[in-house]
Amino acid sequence: MKEQKKYEVIKKLKETNGNKKRAAVELGCTVRHVNRMLKGYETQGKEFFSHGNKGRRPASALSEELKESILLLYQNKYYDSNLTHFTEKLAENEDIRVSEGTVRNLLYSHDILSPLAWKRTRRKLKDKLKTQKDTATSKTEKESLQTAIVDLEDAHPTRARCSYAGEMIQMDASVHLWFGENKSHLHAAIDDATGTLVGAYFDSQETLHGYYQVFRQILENYGIPYMFYTDRRTVFEYKKKNSPNLENDTFT
Repeated sequence: MKEQKKYEVIKKLKETNGNKKRAAVELGCTVRHVNRMLKGYETQGKEFFSHGNKGRRPASALSEELKESILLLYQNKYYDSNLTHFTEKLAENEDIRVSEGTVRNLLYSHDILSPLAWKRTRRKLKDKLKTQKDTATSKTEKESLQTAIVDLEDAHPTRARCSYAGEMIQMDASVHLWFGENKSHLHAAIDDATGTLVGAYFDSQETLHGYYQVFRQILENYGIPYMFYTDRRTVFEYKKKNSPNLENDTFT
């Protein structure tokens, strides 16, 4: 939509103290976005609409660090948001301006779906994960894919976020080309209630050592949390050799 049109609608809305919902319908956006444009108009005037999209970059221009930040924010801070709301929150709260399509493609490329994803979309992702598992060559990769499949099958409505800092710490690891040409695993911990990053550690693989280092950071800087959530990470399980029964597993 032409920036001039946005300027005219928001200018009139401000001057007449008009109806935000009506303005949102006229501009084809959300009330939240109308509020953002109002704030921009109040601080920058017409100039805000002339440069409103200059900070936005296409998916191909996103750095690996920025992609990882978006993934971590969705999984640990905005997991109960749909993609439209999440994209708005990235701009409003995190100063990350990307399109909803970019966010959708990024999440899907990492096998992450919106809470409102259709059944056929979930089924398509499940088939994709099964195919990847069948062609995987390492035991670790097969176990990781199986965990993702089980999580997808057990998908349920999102839970409420914890009420107090330290009530639950979420821990996870993700792999990317952080340094040079060799992939590294970032082990991270985020407080569920506040979304605060409370610990992080790089290692060559997803390891217990990496999580232990994160745990040490938490203890030294924040104290002992009430509980941890690790999303069935197999690295925390030890199975006796030649013992196929889960009952014999020992949890770390």
